[in-house]
Amino acid sequence: MRVTLLGTGDTAGTPRPGCDCDTCLAARERDVERTRSSVHVVNEETGEVLLIDTSPDFRQQFLREDVALPDAAVVTHIHFDHLDGLGNVYRLLDHLPVYAADETDPVTEESVAESIDRKYDYLDTVSVQPREPLQSFRVCGFDVTLVPVVHPPLLTYGVVVEHPETGAKLALTGDTNYQIPEESRERLRDADLLLADGIVPASLCEYHPLGGRHENEEGVPRTFGTKHMTLEGALDLADELDARQRRVVHVAHRYPPEQAFEEPLAVDGETFDL
Repeated sequence: MRVTLLGTGDTAGTPRPGCDCDTCLAARERDVERTRSSVHVVNEETGEVLLIDTSPDFRQQFLREDVALPDAAVVTHIHFDHLDGLGNVYRLLDHLPVYAADETDPVTEESVAESIDRKYDYLDTVSVQPREPLQSFRVCGFDVTLVPVVHPPLLTYGVVVEHPETGAKLALTGDTNYQIPEESRERLRDADLLLADGIVPASLCEYHPLGGRHENEEGVPRTFGTKHMTLEGALDLADELDARQRRVVHVAHRYPPEQAFEEPLAVDGETFDL
């Protein structure tokens, strides 16, 4: 299993257009970036490609990394930075099955699968494949599971990708706060690589209108507001889940420049062989 991080940034990415903060300036000077969320996973036994989330930066990401187009995609939730690149498949692919949860969201009154089907009903290329959360399904030769996480107000899912022959395991928390349900934590456990949402350091919680929550034993917030984990939350989760490697993704430009581009914070283009 070869994993390429196509997009590791938050909704606006880094560097942000029009932003001259020290971190965005450093990103431009170093020629590094964090585009919107997407992960490219190759089954090296079959050559098939699974794409997790379809970033609005789809075209740029695939050209930049020179990777193969997907044979199938999984979408975690309907926020635009994880979904709206799906329109890029028009004229690039003859067919793209898109897997998403079939659980009805009380806010939208649709499942993620139904929302995608409605929004992209004009694309004959896209074939939406509803799947039940916590039930494994086979795609691209992988066993894939959608795991419920907590990203209010919408239903949102993490993803577990396992190779049935090699035992390699990739786990993504998706966009979530620290209060991930126990059953989902069990599915995310013991990954060879965990990609965990950590939008900002916990020190910035004091600037959020809702502050921070889900503090650790030292009183450090592991959730920023209500929707995302802090860096400290992401790393505590990785420790709890016994991840062998970890990268923090969905990273905002608000990290100080001396920290912003160092491990465990991910940057676009990183690759992992699991």
